[in-house]
Amino acid sequence: MTGQVRTVDGRVAGRRGQATRQKLLDCLSEMLSSSPYRDVKVIDVARKAGTSPATFYQYFPDVEGAVLEIAEQMAAEGAELTQLLDGRSWVGKAGWQTSQDLVDGFLDFWRKNDAILRVVDLGAAEGDKRFYKIRMKILNSVNNSLTETVKELQAKGKVDKDVSPAAMAGSLVAMLAAVASHQRGFQTWGVKQAELKPNLAMLVHLGVTGKKPTK
Repeated sequence: MTGQVRTVDGRVAGRRGQATRQKLLDCLSEMLSSSPYRDVKVIDVARKAGTSPATFYQYFPDVEGAVLEIAEQMAAEGAELTQLLDGRSWVGKAGWQTSQDLVDGFLDFWRKNDAILRVVDLGAAEGDKRFYKIRMKILNSVNNSLTETVKELQAKGKVDKDVSPAAMAGSLVAMLAAVASHQRGFQTWGVKQAELKPNLAMLVHLGVTGKKPTK
């Protein structure tokens, strides 16, 4: 945790207060993984954390405020997804490896943060700009890098000039997000995780390079 942590009334929280605040967030995160977001109440979070609702309200205005805090922390971690593309090659077998690593990293991130991402998606779909900004922050970490990748490949004459880098990157990222949030659903279609990843990676490779991957 970096910077000063303050209570709702603006006081700087001490080490003990910071630990209590983080415990409340950890308990809320755990509850979101097993309960619908709108069913989670302050009193339940406080009880699970071994403290009182009054203590909860010292650090957060309500459950939604705490959820946004968790989402912001997750978005900061999501910014690291850009590392899956930084300095990577899309030529030959290296390109196939890049597309596989991107898919692996994206799906793993979604699985790890599935509970809070469902809440973020819900808030964004309902028009809450705070959740929408968080969702876009996560997606932009990949979208911006993919856009630059397509531009660079175009400049080298390896991608058709008729391709819109922003439109292609945005379409691929939207596809990745949709697939990532539907991972369990694929099982009902008889698709195994081991089958999903290489096929999704092939689509990403085709989208970025316009070519089938060299395996």
